[in-house]
Amino acid sequence: MFYEPSEFPFTKRLEVSYGKIKEEMENLTLGRFKPWYEKDLYTNLWLVYGLYAMGNKLKDNCALCPETVKILEEVPDLTTAGFSALLPGTHIKPHEGFTKMVLRCHLGLSVPEPGTCALKVNGVERSWREGRCLIFDDTMTHEAWNKGEKPRIVLLIDFKNKKRPLPLSKKIEFSVVSRLVGVVYPFLYGTRKEKTSV
Repeated sequence: MFYEPSEFPFTKRLEVSYGKIKEEMENLTLGRFKPWYEKDLYTNLWLVYGLYAMGNKLKDNCALCPETVKILEEVPDLTTAGFSALLPGTHIKPHEGFTKMVLRCHLGLSVPEPGTCALKVNGVERSWREGRCLIFDDTMTHEAWNKGEKPRIVLLIDFKNKKRPLPLSKKIEFSVVSRLVGVVYPFLYGTRKEKTSV
């Protein structure tokens, strides 16, 4: 399921700051990105450059993207963020996320020619646009593909889902899961971490 970006005021700031974010992303080389660890989930190559992982600031990576980090610090209830790149010929197979406690935002930064790459969530297909946000519930079955001739790169953000109020037991569960996953993610990204509030 997709949501309208206008329902989330922080998306306006992201879209207005698109140029700064894209410039910092382009100053990185793809050699700094790392393959997503679930390699049976995709064909060809899906690369990520982590900035935040379940409340953990990936300090070394963030140092190379200071303007992007400043903008991310304004996102309420941010849990995870980073650049996500689908190389040409990549297909992320249908799958579901692990918790309804967060929603996912993609800000398009580098998008191949129209009609060559898309995201499908619960049977609904949408294309990325540079400088525009897509927001969706990643616990719904979703997949993505890039049939274009250049990488598709987005700024990926997970944030707490205020549209689904949590009972206290679930809040505790989310806190525990965040900390456990936060221990693992920095190793997947291959960098040190600096704890931030979750």
